[in-house]
Amino acid sequence: MPNADGMNYAPKGKPQPVCERGEFVFAAMALDHGHIYGMCNGLTEAGAVLKYVYDPDPAKVEKFCKAFPGVKVAASEAEILEDKSVRMVAGAAVTSKRCALGMKVMDHGKDYFTDKAPFTTLEQLEQARAKARQTGLKYAVYYSERLHVESAVYAGQLIRDGAIGRVVQVIGLGPHRLNAPSRPQWFFEREKYGGILCDIGSHQIEQYLFFAGVKEATVVRSQVANHGHPEYPELEDFGEALLVGDNGTTNYFRVDWFTPDGLSTWGDGRTVILGTKGYIELRKYADIARDTQGDHVYLVDQQKEYHFPVHGQVGYPFFGELILDCLNRTESAMTQEHAFKAAELCLQAQKQAVVICPQSIA
Repeated sequence: MPNADGMNYAPKGKPQPVCERGEFVFAAMALDHGHIYGMCNGLTEAGAVLKYVYDPDPAKVEKFCKAFPGVKVAASEAEILEDKSVRMVAGAAVTSKRCALGMKVMDHGKDYFTDKAPFTTLEQLEQARAKARQTGLKYAVYYSERLHVESAVYAGQLIRDGAIGRVVQVIGLGPHRLNAPSRPQWFFEREKYGGILCDIGSHQIEQYLFFAGVKEATVVRSQVANHGHPEYPELEDFGEALLVGDNGTTNYFRVDWFTPDGLSTWGDGRTVILGTKGYIELRKYADIARDTQGDHVYLVDQQKEYHFPVHGQVGYPFFGELILDCLNRTESAMTQEHAFKAAELCLQAQKQAVVICPQSIA
C-alpha cells in the first residue's frame, strides 16, 4: 500500500526514448517527497540520463540509489550545479523550500523540474515568474495526477478529438490516505506544506485548466477544515473550492485525508468531465469492489456507453515532450504560464479559504 516516502509514488511505463543516450543529462536533488521517484522514472524512460543525486540525508540517498543503480552520489549541491553537462535538476524539497531551490538551479543556467505544489506563497510565485522571464529557463512542475496517470492522458486525447463536445464543467475528487506515522514532521506544519488547497488542490486546479481549456479563472468560494485530526492542529484534512473560468466553464473539487483502510489503494481519485455532447468519468486508481487496477475511463456520448481500461496502453508523453522542450526551447509539454497559473489559483484558493471547523484548526 503506498506510503509517504516510497517508490510506490513512482509510476512506471514503457520506455519511449525521445533522444540519444547522453543527449539530455539531469540530476536529482532534495528527496523530501516520494514523488521524486516518479519524476525520475518518467524522465529516464523518455531517454534522459540521471547522472547525480544529492540530499543531506544519507538514508534517503541510499534508498534512492537502490531504485536508480549507477547514479553518482554528489558530495554537495555545488557539484551538481557547477557541472555543465547537467541540463536539468529535478527536486522534491519541502514545499516551502521548492522555490528557493529553483532560483538556485536557474541561476546556474539549468532548467528546474519540481514536485507540486511549486510554491507556498504568492511572493514565491512572482519571484519564479521574474526568474523565468529573466533567464528563459523552465520552472516545470510535476502535476502527477494528470501527467502520470494513463486514464487522465487518455481523457485529454478524447477531449481533443471532440468526443464530448465542448467541456463545460470539471469535477475533481482527490482523497488521499494520511498514513500519519510515515509522514515527516514538516507535513503537519502549515507554513511548510502550504495548506491542503495549495498542496493536493494544485492537482485539481491544473486538471481543470487543462481539460476545460482555461487560461484564467476566479476562485468563487473555498473552504478548509480539520474535522478529524486534533492531534495535528495545523493539518487541514478537508478542503473544497468552486472556480469559474474565463470561457464560462466551472470547476468544483474536493480534497481530503480520509481514505479508509478498506480501500485497496491510497485514494479513490476521480474526475468527471461534462461536455456539450457527452461526459467522461475517470476512476484513476481503482474501480472499487470490482478492479484494484486503476486507469478506468468511462465515456457516454450521443450513441452509447463505453468503458476503456487503459492501464499500460497509453504511456506518459509529458516526459518526452519536456525533454524535447528543454533541448529545443519550445513549450509542447506544458506552457510556463499554465504551470504558474495553476499554482497561482491554488494559492488564491488557499489564501481566501473559509475555515468551516474553526475549533480544530489552530
